[in-house]
Amino acid sequence: MKICEMKNGIALENVKDFELPHIFECGQCFRWNKEEDGSYTGVAFGKVINLKKEGNNVFIDNTYYDEFIDIWYDYFDLKRDYGIIKKQLANLDETMAASVKFGHGIRILKQDEWETLISFIISANNRIPMIKKAIEALSINYGDYIGEYRGSKYYSFPKPEALYNLDVGNIQFSGIGFRGKYIISAAKLVTQGEIDIYGLKNLSTEEARIKLMKFPGVGPKVSDCIMFFSMDKDDAFPIDIWVKRVMEYFYVPEGTSLKKIQGFAQSKFGNIAGFAQQYLFYYARELKIGRKKR
Repeated sequence: MKICEMKNGIALENVKDFELPHIFECGQCFRWNKEEDGSYTGVAFGKVINLKKEGNNVFIDNTYYDEFIDIWYDYFDLKRDYGIIKKQLANLDETMAASVKFGHGIRILKQDEWETLISFIISANNRIPMIKKAIEALSINYGDYIGEYRGSKYYSFPKPEALYNLDVGNIQFSGIGFRGKYIISAAKLVTQGEIDIYGLKNLSTEEARIKLMKFPGVGPKVSDCIMFFSMDKDDAFPIDIWVKRVMEYFYVPEGTSLKKIQGFAQSKFGNIAGFAQQYLFYYARELKIGRKKR
Protein backbone atom coordinates (compact mmCIF):
# COMPACT_ATOMS: atom_id res chain seq x y z
CA MET A 1 0.00 0.00 0.00
CA LYS A 2 1.20 3.48 -0.89
CA ILE A 3 -0.01 6.59 0.94
CA CYS A 4 -0.29 9.69 -1.25
CA GLU A 5 -1.38 13.19 -0.33
CA MET A 6 -4.02 14.85 -2.48
CA LYS A 7 -6.12 17.98 -2.28
CA ASN A 8 -8.02 17.93 1.01
CA GLY A 9 -7.25 14.27 1.60
CA ILE A 10 -5.25 11.08 1.27
CA ALA A 11 -5.16 8.33 -1.34
CA LEU A 12 -4.30 4.74 -0.40
CA GLU A 13 -3.01 3.08 -3.54
CA ASN A 14 -3.16 -0.70 -4.02
CA VAL A 15 -4.72 -1.27 -0.61
CA LYS A 16 -5.68 -4.87 0.13
CA ASP A 17 -8.60 -6.34 2.07
CA PHE A 18 -10.56 -3.09 2.17
CA GLU A 19 -14.16 -3.10 0.91
CA LEU A 20 -16.32 -0.24 2.15
CA PRO A 21 -19.66 -2.11 2.46
CA HIS A 22 -17.94 -5.01 4.22
CA ILE A 23 -16.37 -2.65 6.77
CA PHE A 24 -19.24 -0.26 7.41
CA GLU A 25 -22.19 -2.66 7.12
CA CYS A 26 -20.91 -5.64 9.11
CA GLY A 27 -22.45 -4.48 12.38
CA GLN A 28 -19.38 -3.03 14.07
CA CYS A 29 -20.14 0.70 13.75
CA PHE A 30 -23.13 3.02 13.58
CA ARG A 31 -21.93 6.48 12.48
CA TRP A 32 -21.06 5.69 8.89
CA ASN A 33 -23.58 6.36 6.11
CA LYS A 34 -23.56 5.45 2.45
CA GLU A 35 -23.79 8.35 -0.01
CA GLU A 36 -25.46 8.35 -3.42
CA ASP A 37 -22.10 7.95 -5.15
CA GLY A 38 -21.30 4.78 -3.20
CA SER A 39 -18.87 6.50 -0.85
CA TYR A 40 -19.27 6.50 2.95
CA THR A 41 -19.18 9.48 5.30
CA GLY A 42 -18.56 8.95 8.99
CA VAL A 43 -17.68 10.54 12.31
CA ALA A 44 -14.98 9.25 14.67
CA PHE A 45 -12.72 10.89 17.25
CA GLY A 46 -14.35 14.26 16.63
CA LYS A 47 -13.55 14.21 12.90
CA VAL A 48 -15.63 13.82 9.75
CA ILE A 49 -14.24 12.04 6.70
CA ASN A 50 -15.51 10.49 3.50
CA LEU A 51 -14.17 7.31 1.91
CA LYS A 52 -14.54 6.30 -1.70
CA LYS A 53 -13.01 3.30 -3.45
CA GLU A 54 -12.05 3.09 -7.11
CA GLY A 55 -10.36 -0.12 -8.19
CA ASN A 56 -7.70 -0.93 -5.62
CA ASN A 57 -7.42 2.67 -4.43
CA VAL A 58 -9.21 4.22 -1.45
CA PHE A 59 -9.64 8.00 -1.31
CA ILE A 60 -10.12 9.62 2.10
CA ASP A 61 -11.51 13.16 1.92
CA ASN A 62 -11.38 15.88 4.57
CA THR A 63 -8.14 14.86 6.24
CA TYR A 64 -4.39 15.40 5.82
CA TYR A 65 -1.26 13.28 6.09
CA ASP A 66 -0.35 13.88 9.75
CA GLU A 67 -3.94 13.36 10.89
CA PHE A 68 -4.16 10.19 8.81
CA ILE A 69 -1.05 8.80 10.49
CA ASP A 70 -2.18 9.89 13.98
CA ILE A 71 -5.79 8.69 13.74
CA TRP A 72 -6.94 6.87 10.63
CA TYR A 73 -4.03 4.49 10.08
CA ASP A 74 -4.82 2.77 13.37
CA TYR A 75 -8.58 3.30 13.11
CA PHE A 76 -8.70 1.27 9.90
CA ASP A 77 -6.25 -1.28 11.31
CA LEU A 78 -3.92 -0.80 8.36
CA LYS A 79 -0.92 -2.26 10.15
CA ARG A 80 -2.55 -5.70 10.19
CA ASP A 81 -2.17 -8.23 7.37
CA TYR A 82 -5.70 -9.57 6.98
CA GLY A 83 -4.48 -12.01 4.36
CA ILE A 84 -2.78 -14.01 7.11
CA ILE A 85 -5.92 -14.09 9.27
CA LYS A 86 -8.13 -15.11 6.35
CA LYS A 87 -5.77 -17.89 5.38
CA GLN A 88 -5.69 -19.22 8.95
CA LEU A 89 -9.47 -19.24 9.18
CA ALA A 90 -10.10 -20.56 5.68
CA ASN A 91 -7.84 -23.53 6.39
CA LEU A 92 -10.03 -24.61 9.31
CA ASP A 93 -13.03 -25.81 7.32
CA GLU A 94 -15.31 -25.13 4.33
CA THR A 95 -17.66 -22.91 6.33
CA MET A 96 -14.92 -20.53 7.35
CA ALA A 97 -13.46 -20.59 3.84
CA ALA A 98 -16.85 -19.53 2.43
CA SER A 99 -17.35 -16.87 5.15
CA VAL A 100 -13.91 -15.36 4.58
CA LYS A 101 -14.45 -15.29 0.82
CA PHE A 102 -17.85 -13.60 1.20
CA GLY A 103 -16.60 -10.90 3.59
CA HIS A 104 -13.08 -10.68 2.20
CA GLY A 105 -12.89 -6.89 2.58
CA ILE A 106 -13.76 -6.65 6.28
CA ARG A 107 -11.45 -4.68 8.55
CA ILE A 108 -12.05 -4.22 12.25
CA LEU A 109 -12.20 -0.56 13.20
CA LYS A 110 -10.33 0.59 16.30
CA GLN A 111 -13.09 2.63 17.90
CA ASP A 112 -13.27 4.79 21.01
CA GLU A 113 -14.03 2.69 24.11
CA TRP A 114 -16.61 5.02 25.65
CA GLU A 115 -18.52 5.51 22.41
CA THR A 116 -18.43 1.78 21.73
CA LEU A 117 -19.75 1.02 25.22
CA ILE A 118 -22.77 3.28 24.80
CA SER A 119 -23.36 2.29 21.17
CA PHE A 120 -23.61 -1.39 22.02
CA ILE A 121 -25.73 -0.75 25.10
CA ILE A 122 -28.13 0.95 22.69
CA SER A 123 -27.79 -1.96 20.23
CA ALA A 124 -29.28 -4.54 22.61
CA ASN A 125 -32.55 -5.87 21.15
CA ASN A 126 -32.58 -3.00 18.69
CA ARG A 127 -32.52 -2.50 14.93
CA ILE A 128 -29.63 -0.76 13.18
CA PRO A 129 -31.71 2.19 11.84
CA MET A 130 -32.96 2.88 15.38
CA ILE A 131 -29.48 2.48 16.87
CA LYS A 132 -28.12 5.03 14.41
CA LYS A 133 -30.95 7.46 15.13
CA ALA A 134 -30.38 7.21 18.87
CA ILE A 135 -26.61 7.76 18.61
CA GLU A 136 -27.11 10.70 16.26
CA ALA A 137 -29.66 12.29 18.61
CA LEU A 138 -27.30 11.93 21.58
CA SER A 139 -24.50 13.51 19.55
CA ILE A 140 -26.55 16.44 18.27
CA ASN A 141 -27.92 17.25 21.72
CA TYR A 142 -24.90 16.59 23.94
CA GLY A 143 -21.84 16.30 21.71
CA ASP A 144 -19.61 19.09 20.42
CA TYR A 145 -20.30 20.72 17.09
CA ILE A 146 -17.59 19.65 14.63
CA GLY A 147 -18.66 21.67 11.61
CA GLU A 148 -20.39 21.41 8.28
CA TYR A 149 -19.30 18.98 5.60
CA ARG A 150 -20.92 18.68 2.19
CA GLY A 151 -24.00 20.51 3.37
CA SER A 152 -24.60 18.58 6.59
CA LYS A 153 -23.77 19.47 10.19
CA TYR A 154 -21.79 16.99 12.28
CA TYR A 155 -21.34 16.50 16.01
CA SER A 156 -18.93 14.44 18.08
CA PHE A 157 -20.16 11.68 20.35
CA PRO A 158 -20.91 13.12 23.83
CA LYS A 159 -18.34 12.60 26.57
CA PRO A 160 -19.49 10.87 29.77
CA GLU A 161 -19.28 14.21 31.61
CA ALA A 162 -21.91 15.62 29.25
CA LEU A 163 -24.41 12.92 30.26
CA TYR A 164 -23.43 12.61 33.92
CA ASN A 165 -26.03 14.93 35.47
CA LEU A 166 -28.89 14.24 33.09
CA ASP A 167 -32.16 12.59 33.95
CA VAL A 168 -33.38 9.66 31.90
CA GLY A 169 -36.13 11.86 30.52
CA ASN A 170 -33.51 14.10 28.88
CA ILE A 171 -32.37 11.31 26.56
CA GLN A 172 -35.62 9.61 25.61
CA PHE A 173 -34.78 9.87 21.93
CA SER A 174 -36.11 7.47 19.33
CA GLY A 175 -34.30 4.14 19.64
CA ILE A 176 -33.19 4.56 23.25
CA GLY A 177 -36.24 3.56 25.29
CA PHE A 178 -35.47 1.44 28.36
CA ARG A 179 -31.73 1.75 27.61
CA GLY A 180 -31.73 5.35 28.82
CA LYS A 181 -31.20 4.37 32.45
CA TYR A 182 -28.23 2.22 31.40
CA ILE A 183 -26.63 5.13 29.54
CA ILE A 184 -26.96 7.46 32.54
CA SER A 185 -25.57 4.77 34.87
CA ALA A 186 -22.60 4.20 32.57
CA ALA A 187 -21.86 7.92 32.43
CA LYS A 188 -21.88 8.09 36.24
CA LEU A 189 -19.64 5.04 36.68
CA VAL A 190 -17.07 6.41 34.24
CA THR A 191 -17.21 10.04 35.40
CA GLN A 192 -16.90 9.06 39.06
CA GLY A 193 -13.91 6.87 38.23
CA GLU A 194 -15.52 3.64 39.43
CA ILE A 195 -14.65 1.95 36.13
CA ASP A 196 -11.73 3.10 34.00
CA ILE A 197 -13.17 2.43 30.55
CA TYR A 198 -9.89 3.37 28.86
CA GLY A 199 -7.81 1.15 31.11
CA LEU A 200 -9.72 -2.09 30.52
CA LYS A 201 -7.69 -2.90 27.40
CA ASN A 202 -4.73 -3.52 29.70
CA LEU A 203 -6.54 -6.36 31.46
CA SER A 204 -6.97 -9.92 30.24
CA THR A 205 -10.04 -10.64 28.14
CA GLU A 206 -11.80 -12.38 31.02
CA GLU A 207 -10.93 -9.62 33.50
CA ALA A 208 -12.13 -6.93 31.09
CA ARG A 209 -15.34 -8.88 30.45
CA ILE A 210 -16.08 -9.05 34.19
CA LYS A 211 -15.46 -5.32 34.59
CA LEU A 212 -17.63 -4.43 31.59
CA MET A 213 -20.53 -6.48 32.89
CA LYS A 214 -20.59 -4.26 35.96
CA PHE A 215 -22.22 -1.67 33.69
CA PRO A 216 -26.01 -2.09 33.80
CA GLY A 217 -27.24 -3.27 30.41
CA VAL A 218 -23.98 -5.01 29.49
CA GLY A 219 -24.09 -8.79 29.20
CA PRO A 220 -21.71 -11.30 27.59
CA LYS A 221 -22.55 -10.37 23.98
CA VAL A 222 -22.31 -6.59 24.47
CA SER A 223 -19.12 -6.91 26.52
CA ASP A 224 -17.45 -8.98 23.82
CA CYS A 225 -18.50 -6.47 21.14
CA ILE A 226 -16.93 -3.65 23.15
CA MET A 227 -13.73 -5.60 23.73
CA PHE A 228 -13.31 -6.66 20.12
CA PHE A 229 -14.28 -3.38 18.46
CA SER A 230 -12.38 -1.02 20.76
CA MET A 231 -9.97 -2.85 23.08
CA ASP A 232 -7.86 -5.10 20.83
CA LYS A 233 -9.29 -8.26 22.40
CA ASP A 234 -9.07 -10.40 19.27
CA ASP A 235 -10.16 -13.54 21.11
CA ALA A 236 -13.54 -12.06 22.12
CA PHE A 237 -16.47 -13.79 20.40
CA PRO A 238 -19.76 -11.83 20.53
CA ILE A 239 -22.80 -14.07 20.08
CA ASP A 240 -25.97 -12.44 18.79
CA ILE A 241 -28.94 -14.13 17.10
CA TRP A 242 -27.16 -14.38 13.73
CA VAL A 243 -23.99 -15.87 15.19
CA LYS A 244 -26.02 -18.32 17.29
CA ARG A 245 -27.93 -19.40 14.20
CA VAL A 246 -24.87 -19.91 12.04
CA MET A 247 -23.01 -21.71 14.81
CA GLU A 248 -25.96 -24.07 15.31
CA TYR A 249 -26.33 -24.49 11.57
CA PHE A 250 -22.71 -25.49 10.95
CA TYR A 251 -20.97 -26.37 14.20
CA VAL A 252 -23.05 -27.25 17.25
CA PRO A 253 -26.44 -28.87 17.96
CA GLU A 254 -29.52 -26.66 17.96
CA GLY A 255 -30.30 -25.42 21.44
CA THR A 256 -26.66 -25.32 22.56
CA SER A 257 -26.20 -22.80 25.38
CA LEU A 258 -24.41 -19.54 24.69
CA LYS A 259 -21.73 -20.51 27.19
CA LYS A 260 -21.03 -23.75 25.33
CA ILE A 261 -21.00 -21.97 21.97
CA GLN A 262 -18.51 -19.51 23.44
CA GLY A 263 -16.33 -22.36 24.67
CA PHE A 264 -16.47 -24.11 21.31
CA ALA A 265 -15.49 -20.90 19.51
CA GLN A 266 -12.57 -20.22 21.84
CA SER A 267 -11.31 -23.77 21.34
CA LYS A 268 -11.73 -23.78 17.56
CA PHE A 269 -10.69 -20.24 16.65
CA GLY A 270 -8.34 -19.38 19.51
CA ASN A 271 -6.82 -15.89 19.62
CA ILE A 272 -8.50 -14.82 16.36
CA ALA A 273 -12.02 -15.84 17.42
CA GLY A 274 -13.27 -12.27 17.01
CA PHE A 275 -12.36 -12.22 13.33
CA ALA A 276 -14.03 -15.59 12.82
CA GLN A 277 -17.17 -14.20 14.46
CA GLN A 278 -17.22 -11.16 12.20
CA TYR A 279 -16.85 -13.16 8.99
CA LEU A 280 -19.51 -15.63 10.17
CA PHE A 281 -21.87 -12.84 11.25
CA TYR A 282 -21.66 -10.98 7.94
CA TYR A 283 -21.97 -14.23 5.96
CA ALA A 284 -25.00 -15.45 7.93
CA ARG A 285 -26.86 -12.15 8.08
CA GLU A 286 -26.41 -11.17 4.44
CA LEU A 287 -27.34 -14.64 3.10
CA LYS A 288 -29.98 -15.35 5.79
CA ILE A 289 -28.20 -18.55 6.79
CA GLY A 290 -29.55 -20.51 9.72
CA ARG A 291 -33.19 -19.48 9.64
CA LYS A 292 -34.17 -22.96 8.59
CA LYS A 293 -32.70 -26.33 9.35
CA ARG A 294 -30.57 -28.00 6.74
